[in-house]
Amino acid sequence: MADSSFDIVSKIDKQEVANALNTASKEISTRYDFKGVGASLAFSGEHAVLIKANTEERALAVLDVFQTWLVKRKVSLKHLDYGGKDEKPTPRISGKEYRLEIALKEGIDQETAKKIAKIIRDEGPKTVKSQIQGDELRVTSKSRDDLQSIQTMLRGMDLDTALQFTNYR
Repeated sequence: MADSSFDIVSKIDKQEVANALNTASKEISTRYDFKGVGASLAFSGEHAVLIKANTEERALAVLDVFQTWLVKRKVSLKHLDYGGKDEKPTPRISGKEYRLEIALKEGIDQETAKKIAKIIRDEGPKTVKSQIQGDELRVTSKSRDDLQSIQTMLRGMDLDTALQFTNYR
């Protein structure tokens, strides 16, 4: 019998992010508490979002609206990279406005891939093998039940990367 396999990836649905951004910017333009504060939300390149406001609190409020719409669109907030080690967004002052640039993370970096492979090797069934292939992992086993147990185990863990399971064969 041939081995069964699946891939572990971390991909962003760019259309859902664009929909969330457009809906959030419409909400910001119509809400009373954002009138006259220069609050805006837009793409900054292909893999980043730029938030502008006249105070730090307003910039963080715009971020909260954007995050709410991302959750409603079923996009994981783990894809957002605020650029700091403490993972808390801090708007920077630029002239008279505060700016907050948020990068969109996609793919599994090597350190996280090694960590996931070690978890699979240590805690998973012994028949399961994992292999790092660029920014994704391929997991193989003769038993489909073992592969499903690996998926369940990884869903239950609190990793700092949003994971999806694709190519299930």
